[in-house]
Amino acid sequence: MFFKRLREDINFAKQCDPAARSKFEIFLTYSGVKALSAHRRANFFYRIRFKLLARIISQWAKFRTGIEIHPAAKIASGVFIDHGAGVVIGETAVVEKGVVIYQGVTLGGTGKDKGHRRHPIIKENCVLSCGCKILGGITVGENSKIGAGSVVLSDVPPNATVVGIPGKVVRINGEKPTDNSDEKIDPLLKEICNLRARVDELEKKINGENSSPEKGE
Repeated sequence: MFFKRLREDINFAKQCDPAARSKFEIFLTYSGVKALSAHRRANFFYRIRFKLLARIISQWAKFRTGIEIHPAAKIASGVFIDHGAGVVIGETAVVEKGVVIYQGVTLGGTGKDKGHRRHPIIKENCVLSCGCKILGGITVGENSKIGAGSVVLSDVPPNATVVGIPGKVVRINGEKPTDNSDEKIDPLLKEICNLRARVDELEKKINGENSSPEKGE
């Protein structure tokens, strides 16, 4: 089972990375493949309650690759961590098959969540661009793309593209969402409009007082 998963990781890396020249090169040099391989071992020991040994393996893998994966995280085979420096995957995170993770990605908690769902679930075939942060017990739907540097704090529907801080859905199935609810309005722009309306109102009052005839004329 271990070697089968390793083979699937290598095959998926070869499929995703046009710079990869051979599977043997991927096996020897790709830090993402090494980190996932170490995680499989750490996860095995964690599940049979050798938790200290599991943590030692995960920390050694972090030292070697720059990728930190908690031993309890559930990661399917056929996942590709490209480059990988600074990637952090938390304890209750779930990453399904076909996910591509770039450098600097965090699958973390908000610090407020408790229980068995403190970290995200990433569904199949998602792309997590470099530096994005996905926080809390949320779900990113299958085939979704998270833009570079985005901070995602709420559930993402399938086939969506998310960008910004906080992350907002800008595409679903390649088209702009039609939802024009208040949640889609920029709160800063709304506040500026309210202030402008208030200034206009005050200017009218001041001009009206200046133009009114003086008492006694």
